[in-house]
Amino acid sequence: MIIILFLAGLAAGFLAAVAGLASLVSYPVLLALGVPPVSANTTNTAALVFTGVGSLMSSTKELKTDRQTTWHVAAVALVGGIFGSIILAYAPASTFEKIVPFLIFGSGILMLYSQFHKRPTTPTHTSERPIITFFKYVAIFLVGVYIGYFGASAGMILLSILMVTLNKSFAVTNAIKNFTTFVTNTLSLAIYAFTTKVYWWMVLPMGAGMFLGGYLGPVLIRHVPVRPLRIIVAFAAFGLAGYLFYTAYF
Repeated sequence: MIIILFLAGLAAGFLAAVAGLASLVSYPVLLALGVPPVSANTTNTAALVFTGVGSLMSSTKELKTDRQTTWHVAAVALVGGIFGSIILAYAPASTFEKIVPFLIFGSGILMLYSQFHKRPTTPTHTSERPIITFFKYVAIFLVGVYIGYFGASAGMILLSILMVTLNKSFAVTNAIKNFTTFVTNTLSLAIYAFTTKVYWWMVLPMGAGMFLGGYLGPVLIRHVPVRPLRIIVAFAAFGLAGYLFYTAYF
């Protein structure tokens, strides 16, 4: 079982660092091993912290390009994560499971939209309209709530929002996503440790795999074409949405 958890963590960590799709692997594996849904969610979040450590170690170059934006996005999501984690302590995530497939499907649509909605990838001096900034941060806050409450494929949803709203390259946007999910998952885990059950013995082997996968993901992004990667990520989101729709309704 330890080998299964490590390999699942390796694949999930890589997918999380590249596209925020860790739950395509790790969450179903935990369920298949007999972990209850809420505990699978919290255990998965605990292991994902290791992905964040690995991806940040290999993304320092991208994160240095715009520290202000990185901290703004992370701070807003962090506040949302506090609310989401508290809600999870008092309300089961089972009702939210029925909404998740539609959120992930929508994130796939956003990813495709970002591919065909061209924005310059070099800094400009034009200011963003206040209404756009407002809705951008509202969306990021809600993703933070989602990360704290349920979290499945939250990285994918956040990446899609950032791809549409930020004037950054895919590699930089992905690095901001990785940093944001790392700090939010870490805070959520601190709350989960006192409010819900975490299968810590599963976290260690899965977390070790996620650390390695999280480190390798950003390295790959620097050397692959962005356009096909976005399209692959979008259709992977559609596939995951279909799987979660089936498990939630049938």
